Amino acid sequence: MASALSERLSKLVKSISGQARITESNVADMLREVRMALLEADVALPVVRDFVARVKEKALGQEVVGSLKPGEALVGIVNRELVATIGEGVSDINLAAQPPAVILMAGLQGVGKTTTTAKLAKHLITKRKKKVLTVSGDVYRPAAIEQLKTVTAQAGAEWFPSDPSQKPADIARAAINFAKNHYFDVLLVDTAGRLAIDEQLMKEIQELHGILNPVETLFVVDAMQGQDAINTAKAFKDALPLTGIILTKTDGDSRGGAALSVKQITGVPIKFAGVSEKIDGLEVFDAERFAGRILGMGDILALVEQVTQNVDLAAAQKMAEKIKSGDGFTLQDFLEQIQQMKKMGGLSSMMDKLPSQLAGKASEADLSRAEKDIVRKEGIINSMSMKERRNPGLLFDGKTKASRKRRIAQGAGVQIQEVNRLLNEFDQMRDMMKKMKGGGMMKMMKKLGGMGGMKGLPGMGGGMPKLPF
Repeated sequence: MASALSERLSKLVKSISGQARITESNVADMLREVRMALLEADVALPVVRDFVARVKEKALGQEVVGSLKPGEALVGIVNRELVATIGEGVSDINLAAQPPAVILMAGLQGVGKTTTTAKLAKHLITKRKKKVLTVSGDVYRPAAIEQLKTVTAQAGAEWFPSDPSQKPADIARAAINFAKNHYFDVLLVDTAGRLAIDEQLMKEIQELHGILNPVETLFVVDAMQGQDAINTAKAFKDALPLTGIILTKTDGDSRGGAALSVKQITGVPIKFAGVSEKIDGLEVFDAERFAGRILGMGDILALVEQVTQNVDLAAAQKMAEKIKSGDGFTLQDFLEQIQQMKKMGGLSSMMDKLPSQLAGKASEADLSRAEKDIVRKEGIINSMSMKERRNPGLLFDGKTKASRKRRIAQGAGVQIQEVNRLLNEFDQMRDMMKKMKGGGMMKMMKKLGGMGGMKGLPGMGGGMPKLPF
């Protein structure tokens, strides 16, 4: 998300980091670039003016202390004001109410409200250990009720049936009574949207709000909307007492303007961000970490969380012990490493959280090619028999290796050369692991030190590092 804004501000950070001292001239140059970057990212003009004024005031009055360079001090000011613009810290869901705590979802049609309702249900079940019920008040959009039923089941929540022939107000009363009688902790209410703001939509959602008395009224907004998101935010703010914002589609090719504008326009915090299409693809929004990503500083903490949540730690420990003991590394092990990578969200998801200096070394084309290569190699190994995976020698030695390779290539829909390439890379990886046994790791690192560091590893020459799979 916000890749264009991040790229522009990252370049600015690099250019001012070497400044010898803070002057009106270099502050003016910096603010000109900041203003252009924000406007190009579709940030609302009033928000841009306010942001630039705050940065200017604090930059010109900044005293450089300690070991900080003036450029670093300027970067710090920009970072702090970005955080202030999109909301300090973390603001999770407020459930301090007599059960069921009702959460009303509001927003235009097409922003991902229904899917987000199920993602929020999943979050409340897994992170807050709540018993969750969902209901749809959208009696206008074809299949809206069935869609919520489907995604609610995927989230592991319960769904309250409604019908297009019913009035939204009647559905709301029935759902809240059912939630009370069946001891649900949370009731999530998905509402109807429109393609644009209209009087009927606002009257209906205001009536629902009065009936439900929700503890949270969340405005769901598409991060790719740009200036439209700002106008919509104003309309919903005037109609409802909003308590929070959920940004959807932040994994898309958005310019980031919505994230930097809606909080200031509505005056309520961004609580969640949709980071993927998966049912667990909803993250609690952290302003400081988001600002770090925009400034190209990365989000290593989010990367660590992503890895620890999705990696099978027992399997990883078992693999570490296998490498340490020097036991045979098999093609089945190789396949499991590929599958672990996919569980972590793939290369693109991880690169997005790295600092720009590191992530910048890999282009979009490189990542796309590498991810396709991972899928292709997984297909090749899946075309092997379990006996071949656990005994790779069958594919390297013996009279039957040629016929085995032909069968595998045909099963995977690839050329035999691709099977040979995978086996060569596997063999290189296996040799490396043999060298790691015992004290071999230190010897290997010393040897690499005399060979130009990482360039001594297979595929680790210039450009995009070649992955072992």
